[in-house]
Parts: sequence; structure tokens; C-alpha cells
Amino acid sequence: MKIVLTIVGMDKVGIIAKVSNALAGMNINIININQNIMQGFFNMVLIAEMSEESAPLAVAKETMTKLGEEIGVEIRLQSEEIFTAMHRI
Repeated sequence: MKIVLTIVGMDKVGIIAKVSNALAGMNINIININQNIMQGFFNMVLIAEMSEESAPLAVAKETMTKLGEEIGVEIRLQSEEIFTAMHRI
């Protein structure tokens, strides 16, 4: 299953490293990252693949939400289907 992570917050050193390490620890494979920084704000959309060996979706969501709180950014993890449905025009 593909998932979409959106990450928004003030830019600081280590955001991508901490997010990618957390995903690797849950056996979630990063497929694509698009990130930019505008006027000090960090914005990233990350597409990843979960397999049967990955942590359950609910655990991954909770883990990433807690990580976001720890590093001072908002991290939202959704299944690709939910993300696409929410952003369809």
C-alpha cells in the first residue's frame, strides 16, 4: 500500500533525517520526496510504500504524529487513496 506523508513547520536541521530514519525503522520504503523551504517554512510531501513486513498503518500514523510533536513540525500520514480523495477537485 502506498502512503502520503505531509510535513509542515519551521525549517531546522535534521527533519528529513529523522523522518526517513523513523520510516526505515518501521520497514516503510520511501519512493519519492518533494520538499521546499519558503521564508523559513519547511514543506514536504513524501510518498512511501508499506508492505506486509511494515508496521500497521495505525502504528505508523501514531509514530509519525509523535515524531512531529518532538521535532516541532506537523506530520500527517494517510493512505494514498484517502489523500487522493481528499484533494480531488
